[in-house]
Amino acid sequence: MLCTSCGVLVGVNDETCYNCGRRNPALWGWAPALRELGADLGFVPFVIGTCVLVYILSLISSSGIVGMSGLSLLAPDTRALILFGASGAYPVFVLDRWWTVLSAGWLHAGILHIFMNMLVFRQLAPSVADMYGAGRTVIVYIAGSLGGFALSSFAGAFLPALPFLRGAPLTVGASASIAALIGAILAYGHRSGSTTARRYASTYVLMLVIYGFIFPGIDNYAHLGGFGSGYLAARLLDPLKPERVDHIVIALVCLGLSLVSIVVSVLQVVVMVSG
Repeated sequence: MLCTSCGVLVGVNDETCYNCGRRNPALWGWAPALRELGADLGFVPFVIGTCVLVYILSLISSSGIVGMSGLSLLAPDTRALILFGASGAYPVFVLDRWWTVLSAGWLHAGILHIFMNMLVFRQLAPSVADMYGAGRTVIVYIAGSLGGFALSSFAGAFLPALPFLRGAPLTVGASASIAALIGAILAYGHRSGSTTARRYASTYVLMLVIYGFIFPGIDNYAHLGGFGSGYLAARLLDPLKPERVDHIVIALVCLGLSLVSIVVSVLQVVVMVSG
């Protein structure tokens, strides 16, 4: 069957690919089935589906109290966002919900918010998966949420507000992780010397900056932290080396912890209310 990294023929039981050096290139015989999911191994539809599900649940939990105009169209209320794991200075440093730096990336503050984020994510993620492989793409994506919301929460609690750059008392959205994907593309351009990748990433960076200036409420600290975390993680993962099986394992652990953080957020509130 075909090596999952470079696509050359390998044996089912080969320990390494003779062409690219990937360990266990046939993935215990599951390579053909996994290839049917695409280069991202189903990560793109998984993220979109999960974000939509959490968004719907947050609307239901709002008990009819939702925004109905402008950028706040169909926006869950603050209590629902905190319930499912919104991050920011207040949840992290007042409520001690430090794990929300992982859960906040699955929440959105309105129908336009989730639509724009998922649209950009759908454009970027397949390109990153082609460059890094599915496992390393997941790692970069989760690292962006961690770094972006950690920086925004810290800035909201301890740094003075600056024009267009202020920490958030409450923040949600996949844009920190999306910024990490942009950082990963730029890292690939620097590592490989690809001017196309650098220009592609620079275009999206410019878009982030413009949006940050034009639209009120944009969490530019989260974008900055996500971008930096994605770039750093991508350089450490080295896109010019083949993806390894342990990258897939690490990715599954990161993804699992991120999803568990939503469950922990809900359970903590439920326990507090029932107690």
